Amino acid sequence: MKRVSLITGAGRGLGRILATFLAGQGCDIVITARTITELHNVSQSLESLGTRVAAIPGDITNPVHRTRLLQQTRAMGGLSLLVNNASDLGETPRPELARASLTRFRTTLETNLVAPLALIQEALPQLEQMRGLVVNISSDASLGGYERWGIYGSTKAALDLASKTLSAELKPRHISVVSVDPGDMRTRMHQDAFPGENISDRPLPEVTLPFWAWLVSQDPERITGMRYQAQGTLWEIPA
Repeated sequence: MKRVSLITGAGRGLGRILATFLAGQGCDIVITARTITELHNVSQSLESLGTRVAAIPGDITNPVHRTRLLQQTRAMGGLSLLVNNASDLGETPRPELARASLTRFRTTLETNLVAPLALIQEALPQLEQMRGLVVNISSDASLGGYERWGIYGSTKAALDLASKTLSAELKPRHISVVSVDPGDMRTRMHQDAFPGENISDRPLPEVTLPFWAWLVSQDPERITGMRYQAQGTLWEIPA
């Protein structure tokens, strides 16, 4: 039986690269994003590789949408790999934390922390059945304390802690959880973070492919609880 992978935020950037890579590894793919046209283009590209793919547009903060995604993974045989990649940058231009809109902060927190946790919670029966792996996409902003990155960074820091906690709590159920900082990349979200700046010196998301090839070859129960830097000299970050 083929492994079934669910990738959120798969319409472009890292999500699209991950979906394409996993399709090349023989996985059946469920992808989601908010922009229908982008998702359709990714779906067509994956289907050309001979992959069974389900493209379901929507917002992961919507409980009905999350349920629909997991109904699809169940219909395809059960979820083996969940990649929580969809992220919200927050206010742009990025404000100082002391002056940030708390209303907008709550929206970012909902996308970057609450929705991934909710998706994991609902996916638990499938993940347990398949001894699955959850990959939560983090950021170096979760550790850096960088000026004007307080909103995004704090949501990713919370996701890192949630990942580590879940890995300990779910280990007896043979469900593994890791977080991955993919590093700076030439993506639309990174451009949105630096409006008007030339970001052509940043690498494309494909630079992370050696890391993903390594990660999916590992025994999930050996790596659970780890935090990784996909572009780091050393991938594993000491706890």
